[in-house]
Amino acid sequence: MGRFLTTVFGTVVGIFMFFVVLLLLTVVIGLAGSIGAAFKPAETYVLTLDLRDPLRDHDSGRSIFGDPPPSVVGIVQKLHAAGDDPDVKGLLIRANEYGMVPASAEEIRLAIEDFKTSGKFVITHAQGFEGTSFTAYMAVSASDEIWQQGATSFSVAGIHSEVGFYRGILDKIEAEPQIEQFHEYKSAANAYMETGFTDSHREATLSLLDSLYLTAVENIALDRGLTPSAVKTAFTDAPHTAEEASALGFVDEIGYYLDARDYARDKAGGGSVRFDSVHSYSVTPDFSAPVIAFVGGQGSVVNGESRDGSNPLSSSVTMGGDTVSQAINDAAMDESVKAILFRVSTPGGSATASDQIHDAVQRARDAGKPVIVSMGQYAASGGYYVSANADHIVALPGTITGSIGVLGGKIAFEDSYAMIGYNVEQLDVGGDFVSAFSVDVPFTESQRLAFRARLEDIYNGFVSRVAEGRNMSVNQVGKVAKGRVWTGVQALEHGLVDEQGGLMTAIAAARRLAGIDEDSGVRLKMFPRPKSATEQLEEILGSAVSARQDLDLLREVAALPEVRAVIDARAGLEPGQELLADIPDIE
Repeated sequence: MGRFLTTVFGTVVGIFMFFVVLLLLTVVIGLAGSIGAAFKPAETYVLTLDLRDPLRDHDSGRSIFGDPPPSVVGIVQKLHAAGDDPDVKGLLIRANEYGMVPASAEEIRLAIEDFKTSGKFVITHAQGFEGTSFTAYMAVSASDEIWQQGATSFSVAGIHSEVGFYRGILDKIEAEPQIEQFHEYKSAANAYMETGFTDSHREATLSLLDSLYLTAVENIALDRGLTPSAVKTAFTDAPHTAEEASALGFVDEIGYYLDARDYARDKAGGGSVRFDSVHSYSVTPDFSAPVIAFVGGQGSVVNGESRDGSNPLSSSVTMGGDTVSQAINDAAMDESVKAILFRVSTPGGSATASDQIHDAVQRARDAGKPVIVSMGQYAASGGYYVSANADHIVALPGTITGSIGVLGGKIAFEDSYAMIGYNVEQLDVGGDFVSAFSVDVPFTESQRLAFRARLEDIYNGFVSRVAEGRNMSVNQVGKVAKGRVWTGVQALEHGLVDEQGGLMTAIAAARRLAGIDEDSGVRLKMFPRPKSATEQLEEILGSAVSARQDLDLLREVAALPEVRAVIDARAGLEPGQELLADIPDIE
């Protein structure tokens, strides 16, 4: 027993010392980098941006394991700052070959346009546009020149969406989906209740795709000096060779990446030109400038704390009701803050957490702090709920928003269990509703009616909050609600947002509402503050202690035959109050 305890103690001490050494190395490397940067001689730069890397909407600060993952907001901020840097002569981009989220592509396009206003050049190189989605091309279409490697394809053809339906699988194992939705456009439930598109589901999805397609055609035509008709024809006739794409006006030069790099070097003046990643470009804040708070929320809306993805043992990214509402409250109480910029990029989630954040936005407004929402990739369902009462809402044309609705329910496995000889018997003490959320048996009729009434209350409350926040009647909101998703373009037409644009447009709106001179610079102050190295270390150690137990439990659960059969069908469903939008898998 003594040897066992000694071994356990030694293991714990070893893990602790590993992270202590890691922390010290991080500090030393960081200091060395800072010292090196402080004495770095002046040079001429061409910034580089690799869009083949996956992008988050925004980051939450530096991790003890290094710089945060690349983000759309980070790219926008750094290109804007670099536009005023005389040492930066231009930008060299490596294009994504396949596709990206439409709103992210639009925001990067806007960042390129912003960077070019300072007279700097932008060169993009693509090793083909092999995916059929227009998004990868639209992200870089505002470049001064687009290069493409020969013997590659220009396959841009439009936009594609796929929706999986699990009802047939559930029927085969005799599982009974029992999901209530408000209303017919809240189509996430259809994946479990239907075997294919309903009329409403098809209508909304096609409308969404048409809007995204027309916006892209207009952007690309404008950027490339083509007519919308010529762009549509090229898409219709896809795929094309690189040479054909050049002849059609979509590509300027045929060549390899090193050729484009040499060209960018010569364009910047040749000689000692240095190439540096946009992500490593340092932006020095102006501490004398007026302060605008930046509060970020991305990933599914959940109760409790947010997860920022910095923990390698638990890398999920979520928008926690406690974290985000506290951040907004803290920003509202900070006397230096003139306005709050709330960046929202979420398909929704918990109704309870969404309502908690909605309340924090209202409290900030009551405290005299203007709240401006900048919508990123998605701001739908719970994501729209948290935005609805802001002073001003800015959405990108391709932001997926709206989905004012609610769904909830369960999949009952009683008959599935019977197929494999498994029996569950229940004993209840209390009211009839006590077993309502058991997945072993279906709802009783009284349970179903009570559950549906609760969801209807949530839906009506959602509609009322939108009506109040947007100065609309309940009737007006009802016409654009029913769970339907809209693009940013459509949302503007229906009064759900105030302005089209990205982060910089939202900052301009915040400056305007806060009474800050439009020529004055501003400083974005992050709320909550980024986690310290010690806090990150404590979180990682906490995850490490429970990791083995979690893995053992997951192995046991995954081995259950009913779980293996319906694991996909269960994704995203919680019995209760869900404000989750059905976001098509768009390519």
